[in-house]
Amino acid sequence: MMTVLEDRIAMAESDTRWLDNMFERLEKMPVPEGYKVEIVEGTIYMSPQRDVHWHTIRRIVRALEDTFGMDVNALSDVRIDFPGRKNGLAPDVAKLRDGAEKNSEGHWRYEDVEFIAEVISKDTAKNDYGPKKTAYALAEVPVYLIADPYTGKCRLFTQPKDGDYVSDTSITYGGDVDMTTTLLGLVLPTAEFPRD
Repeated sequence: MMTVLEDRIAMAESDTRWLDNMFERLEKMPVPEGYKVEIVEGTIYMSPQRDVHWHTIRRIVRALEDTFGMDVNALSDVRIDFPGRKNGLAPDVAKLRDGAEKNSEGHWRYEDVEFIAEVISKDTAKNDYGPKKTAYALAEVPVYLIADPYTGKCRLFTQPKDGDYVSDTSITYGGDVDMTTTLLGLVLPTAEFPRD
């Protein structure tokens, strides 16, 4: 008889093999240039990268570099497998802790993620606020930021607990996203974030 822990480990290994297989197949497909591909709860999503999207990501990465230096371990659109069912996610921005190393399969570990930022796309907004937010909270990502160029607002989620975030703060573009009380210790100005 398997214990609950052994059962969860077997399920996670099965999901990782499935995700590896699916991503290998996707790499062989003619995915249009400029599209981001991720698997959220077993469903494949392809979304176009727009200028507004990239300019927002660039400003977030620049703020991380200004605070942590040019060698900050910040990634964009790189696969990281997260808890939950078949979540091979590619966050718009992910900051990993100092000293983070890839696992034996060559993937970054979700346990090393300190910060994630997602920039809303019309087609995938429900994922950023729904299953991805849940996956990030289950992974205990300390700081999760959503930038929404359609509403001109940021949502800052902190204090992950039991698959959700205890703190949820809304900041209108033009204001500063104050993360000085988090392990990031930075203030992110949004006055120059582009609107869509």
